Amino acid sequence: MEAVKIEKEVHDPLGRKIKSSFGLIDDSKTAVIEMADASGLRLLKKEELNPLKTSSFGTGELIKSALDNGANKIIIAMGGSATVDGGCGILRALGIAFLDADGENLLATPEGLVNLARIDNSKLDPRIAECEIVILCDVNNKLLGEQGAASVFGPQKGASPDDVQVLETFLKKFAAISLAQTGIDMTDIKHGGTAGGATAGLHVWLNAKLVNGIDYFLSLTNFDGALERSNLVITGEGSIDNQTLQGKGPYGIALKAKNKNIPVIGLAGKIPLEPDAELQRYFDILLSINNEPVEIAEAMADTEKNLIRTAIIIGDLIAIRS
Repeated sequence: MEAVKIEKEVHDPLGRKIKSSFGLIDDSKTAVIEMADASGLRLLKKEELNPLKTSSFGTGELIKSALDNGANKIIIAMGGSATVDGGCGILRALGIAFLDADGENLLATPEGLVNLARIDNSKLDPRIAECEIVILCDVNNKLLGEQGAASVFGPQKGASPDDVQVLETFLKKFAAISLAQTGIDMTDIKHGGTAGGATAGLHVWLNAKLVNGIDYFLSLTNFDGALERSNLVITGEGSIDNQTLQGKGPYGIALKAKNKNIPVIGLAGKIPLEPDAELQRYFDILLSINNEPVEIAEAMADTEKNLIRTAIIIGDLIAIRS
């Protein structure tokens, strides 16, 4: 599956121009986009995190560029976004307008959409209708409520308790208006809370198909075939905790490995301080790649060297046992 990398200038979550990219596979007919590459938390400093002001517009620009490059299928990996905008930024980049009661255009951020009254999709890019959009989701959370996009993921993206309430109110209004105009209830969609509700917005307005991300990815890459030739699996993510077991990548990988009685090592920047029985069912060993507690910006900057150091330690341990 030979891939071609396409570079594109887009806008980051706060509207600044950045360099981003996506891949083309299947003779350039399928585009693979990582939302975090244009709208991710990692693009912002800690003091810049504010989901009332951040937008997924840059991811929409990547989708538009994929269409410009002839893609008729788009796979979007959603996770690690800095946004809780219900995908409104993406939709705005593709031609959908968000209007107040006077018909005036609103900024496609939660803060800008507090007066949302109507959604106009008359100028939606017509190529969307001929394009299959598949969204890889990393959690099962629905859009609203205590386990929804605002309550669970808002604080991770910089939202205060008051901000969470504003975000929840915005998402409720967005859902209600979408239901009135399309007849589709985005509040009842499994995976609808992924990436700040972007999955729900794209499902309703772009007819995007929502799938379990890790299952789809492992099938696409023939992971089962690789597993047949393996006697140890090493996987990881930023933080391995109970949320990992809600459908995130390391859980999907570990589940397949354990079903074949293959031991699993989980690497992360952060792991639970105390042993967790549920995690231990899937991960034989959990290792933090950090030597000491550090701020997230420093941890992310040092990820490569910390991964290399930890991998060398694992290799040395395996060699000793051999």
